[in-house]
Amino acid sequence: MFPLFAHTTFTLPIEDPILKFLLIMAIVLGTPLLLNRLKIPYLLGLIIAGAVIGPHGLNLVLRDSSIILSGTAGMLYILFTAGLEMDMADFKRNGMRSLLFGLLTFIFPMLFGVVAGRYVLGYEWTSSTLLAALFASQTLIAYPIVSKLGITRDKAVTLAVGGTIIVDILALVTLTIVVGLATGDAEPDFWWRLAASIFGCGIVILGLFPLVGHWFFKQCSDNVSQYVFVLVFLFLGAYLTQLAGLEPIIGAFLAGLAMNRLIPRTSPLMNRIEFVGNAIFIPFFLIGVGMLVDYHAIIGSWETVYVGGVMIVMVTASKYIAAVLTAKTFRLSRDQQTVLFGLSVAHVAGTLAVVMVGYNIIIGHTPEGVPIRLLGESVLNGTILMILATCTISTFAAQRGAHNIALKGSQASDETRTGEHVLFPVSHDEDITATVELGIAMTKQKYRNLYALNAIDNQSEDSGVKKHAQKLLDMAASASAAAGIHMHRMLRYDVNIANAIVSVVRERNISDLVLAMHRDEYSEEGVVSGLLGVGAFSPLGKTIPALLAQTNVTTFVYRPMQPLSTIKRHIVLVPRRAELEVGFQTWLLRIRHLAHDTGAKLIFHATEQTIEHLQRKRRRGSDIASYVSHAISESWNDLPTLLKQMQADDCVWVIMSRRDRISYQSAMSRVPTFLEESLPANSFVMVYPVQAGDTEKRYLS
Repeated sequence: MFPLFAHTTFTLPIEDPILKFLLIMAIVLGTPLLLNRLKIPYLLGLIIAGAVIGPHGLNLVLRDSSIILSGTAGMLYILFTAGLEMDMADFKRNGMRSLLFGLLTFIFPMLFGVVAGRYVLGYEWTSSTLLAALFASQTLIAYPIVSKLGITRDKAVTLAVGGTIIVDILALVTLTIVVGLATGDAEPDFWWRLAASIFGCGIVILGLFPLVGHWFFKQCSDNVSQYVFVLVFLFLGAYLTQLAGLEPIIGAFLAGLAMNRLIPRTSPLMNRIEFVGNAIFIPFFLIGVGMLVDYHAIIGSWETVYVGGVMIVMVTASKYIAAVLTAKTFRLSRDQQTVLFGLSVAHVAGTLAVVMVGYNIIIGHTPEGVPIRLLGESVLNGTILMILATCTISTFAAQRGAHNIALKGSQASDETRTGEHVLFPVSHDEDITATVELGIAMTKQKYRNLYALNAIDNQSEDSGVKKHAQKLLDMAASASAAAGIHMHRMLRYDVNIANAIVSVVRERNISDLVLAMHRDEYSEEGVVSGLLGVGAFSPLGKTIPALLAQTNVTTFVYRPMQPLSTIKRHIVLVPRRAELEVGFQTWLLRIRHLAHDTGAKLIFHATEQTIEHLQRKRRRGSDIASYVSHAISESWNDLPTLLKQMQADDCVWVIMSRRDRISYQSAMSRVPTFLEESLPANSFVMVYPVQAGDTEKRYLS
C-alpha cells in the first residue's frame, strides 16, 4: 500500500469502486477500437481482457459480487435480446426446423460426450452423462455480432436461436435427472414436480407477460418507466424459471419472446435496450467470463490440459456435424452454415451451471478422506479451457459468416431499391412522436432519409412563432433520435404551408409524406376546387387537400389513438383496380414492412382480382398476411358497417385515390368523415399512392 495523492491509497487487487469501474469501462471502450484494426472480434477481446486483469492474471480486479451481479445480468440480457429480436413469423414457419436443429445439436454432443467420458477419460456412466450434458448446452455469445450486422432475422440465426433454447432445456433437464439419480432424490413424485413446474412457468411467462405488457405500454408513455418495466419482467421471468428448477437463461429468453410483439425492432425502446446492453451488461458478462481462466491450473496440470483438449475436440466436432447436417437438410448457404456453427459452438452459461453443480456433488471419499466429486477438478479447469476455446471459435466463425451474409444482402438490395426520403410536416405537438414512429416503422433503415419541416407565414411578425416552430422540429428530431436515427430539420417561410411543403418535396426528392390529421383544421367547401369532392367541414382540413393536388408522392394521413406497438391487427381496405396504380407496390411494401417490424397481424379486404396481385407481390415464403374477399361497393355505403366490426386494438388503413385516377371513386370524399365518426377510439391511416399523370397540371390548370 502506498499513497498516490493526499487522500488516496492504491492496493492490488483494486478496492476503490470508482477506480475499478473506470478500469472496466476503459477496457470496454478501448478493446473494440484496438481489435477492429486487427480484424479480431471485440467479444473475444473482452474475454481476453478479463483473463488479463482477473485474479489469475495481473490480479487487478477480483471476480467479486459486483462482477458476478453485472455478469449475470449480461448473460440474461443476451438471451432476452435474442428472444426480443427473433422474427416470430419466421420462427413459426421454421419451428420444426429449429426443433430438428435443436435435437441434432443435442444428440451428437450427448453421444460424443458419453463416449469421451466413458471410454476416453474412464469416468462412470453418471459422470459421463453429465459431461455429455455439459457438451450439449450452448450460449449465444456471438449473438451481438449478428445483431450489430443486422442479420438477426436471417434463417440461420432463427434456427440457431430456436435450437439453442431447445438444446439448453434438454441439457438442463438432463442435469436435473442425473443429479436426482446421483443423490437418490429421483422419487416418483420428482418427475411430476419437474413437469408441472416447467409447464406452469411457461404458461405464466408466455401467457401473462404479454397481457400485462400490452396494458402497461398502452397506459404509460414515459421512456424511463417503459425501460425499467422491461428490466423487471426480464429478471422476473429468469427468477420464475429458477423457481421451476431450470436455469434463469431459459426464463430470460421466454420473457423476450413474450415481449417480442410489443417492442418493434425500430422503436425507441428497442434502441435503448440494445444500447444499455451493448454498453454495460454484456461487456461485464464477457469480462467476467475471462476472469474464470486460471493459467496456473491449466499450465501446471497435464491432466487438465488433456481433459480440456478432449472436451474442445469433441464439442467442436459434434457441434460442427450438427450444423453441417442442418445446413444440408435445409439447403443453407456456406455462410449461413458458418453462422449456424458459430452461434452454436460457444459454451458459457449452461456449461458453467452444469459443471458447478457436478463439481459440488460429492458421491464418496477416498481412503485418505479426499472427496470424490461427480465432476472432478480436472473437468472444472478443463471446462474453463473449453469455454475460452469455443468462445474464440464462435466469435471468428460468426463474424466471418455474418459479414458475408450482410455484404451479399446489401449488394442485392442496392440493385433493386432506391433511397427512401420521408418528409414529416409538423404543426401540432400532440402527434409528432406517433407520426415519426409510423414513418420509421414503414421504411428500411439503410435507405431511410428523414426530414422534419415546419412552415411559417412569411408575413407573420410574431416573434414567438419561430420559437414554437423550432420546438416542434426539436420534438421530431428527438423522437427520431430515440430510435437511433438522424432527422434533418427544416424551417421555411412561405405564403402558405402547402407551398412550403411542395417546394421541399421537389427539392429533396421526397418519396413519402407522413402527416397527422388534426380535427381543428376543418376545411370549408371549395378550398381546392374539384379535389375529391371535399365538402364542408372535411376532416382533411385545408393543407392536406392542397398537398394532394400539387404533389404525386405516397402520402400517409395518420390519426393515432394508441401506441403503434400495442396495435394487434392492421386492417387494410383496398378499392377496386388499386393494383393497376403505379404506386401499388410502394404502399404495399410500406405496410408489409410495418407489420413485419411490429409483429402485428395484417388483414387485407379486397376483390379476388386484387388479392391475387397482393399475394403475388409478397416475399417468397414470408407472407404474414391474411386475405378477405370483400368488394367494397362503389358508393362506399358499406364502409360504416365494416368499420363498426373493428376490435379495440385494430388500426384501419384505407387505400385512397386522387381524382380521375384508375382506382378513384367519387364516394371516397366521404371516407374521412366515415372514419372519424365510426372509429372514435381506433387509429387509422389514409394512404394516397403515387399515381400516373401530371398531378399539378390536372388540378391547377
